[in-house]
Amino acid sequence: MEHTDLIKKVRKIEIKTRGLSRNIFAGEYHSAFKGRGMSFSEVREYQFGDDIRNIDWNVTARYNKPFVKIFEEERELTVMLLIDMSGSRNFGTFDKYKKNVITELAAVLAFSAIQNNDKIGVIFFTDKIEKFIPPKKGKSHILRIISELIDFEPESQGTNINLALQYFTNAIKKRCTAFIISDFIDENHDLLRALNIANNRHDVIGLRIYDERETTLPDIGLVKLKDAETGEYLWTDTSSSVVRGAYAHWWNETTTQLETAFKKSGVDFVSINTREDYVRSLMTLFKKRASKQ
Repeated sequence: MEHTDLIKKVRKIEIKTRGLSRNIFAGEYHSAFKGRGMSFSEVREYQFGDDIRNIDWNVTARYNKPFVKIFEEERELTVMLLIDMSGSRNFGTFDKYKKNVITELAAVLAFSAIQNNDKIGVIFFTDKIEKFIPPKKGKSHILRIISELIDFEPESQGTNINLALQYFTNAIKKRCTAFIISDFIDENHDLLRALNIANNRHDVIGLRIYDERETTLPDIGLVKLKDAETGEYLWTDTSSSVVRGAYAHWWNETTTQLETAFKKSGVDFVSINTREDYVRSLMTLFKKRASKQ
C-alpha cells in the first residue's frame, strides 16, 4: 500500500476508534481491568473504623499513638493484543470483512489502554509468530500498531492459537491483560490446556470475530470453494441437504467446543458478528467483568 494511502487509512481509523475509547469506554475499561494490586502510599493517625491489620507498629511505637498504613491502587497495566493474521480473516460479506473489524477492535482497545496510562503491545500470529511489538505507551506507538494492522502481510496463512499463547507466556513475564482476537478457526486442538497455562499467569480475554455467512451454507447449487488457509479448492454441492446439514453440524460443534474450553479455563469470552455493533459487545463484557471484581 502506498504511504499516503496508508496514512489516510490510519487517520480514518484513529478518528473513529479514539473517539469511541474516549467517550464510551473510559470508565468501563478502568472498572473492568484493575491494576496489579495495592502499593504503600503513606501513614496517618488511626481513625475509628480503620482495619487494625494496617497498623504500622514501628511508627506507632515511635509516636506512642496508633498510625495506619494507607495503600493506593497500582493502576498501570500492560495490555497485550494477540491478533490472528491468518487467511480466514480475509473472509467477509455485507461489505464488512473480519480483518476490518479486528483492526477497529484492536485500535479501540489500544486507545483505551493509553488513555488509562497503560502500556500496549501486540503479537501477530498465524501458524507461526509473525511479529512481536513490545509494550509501550504513547500515541505514536498506537499509530504504528494501527498501520501494521492495515498494511502487514503475514508470511503464512494457517492458524495456531496454542503457539501464540505459548509464545506470549514466555515473552511476557510480568502479569498483564491479554486479548486474543481471532475467528478461532484452528485445527490444532488442546486449546483448553494453552488457555489454562496463559490465564494462570495473566488475565486473558477471548474475542471471537465471525461472519454470519460462516454459520450456514446457502443453497446455491454446485460451487467451487477455496480454503483461505490451505489454498485448496473443493467443489461442493450446496443444494444437498446432507452437505448443508453436515456443515451446520460442524459449525455448531466447533462453537460448543470453543465455548466449553473458555468456560472451563475461566477465561472471559465473547463472540462478535461482523454485522453487529462491537461496541455493545465490548461494553457488555466490560460491565460483566467489573461486576465480578
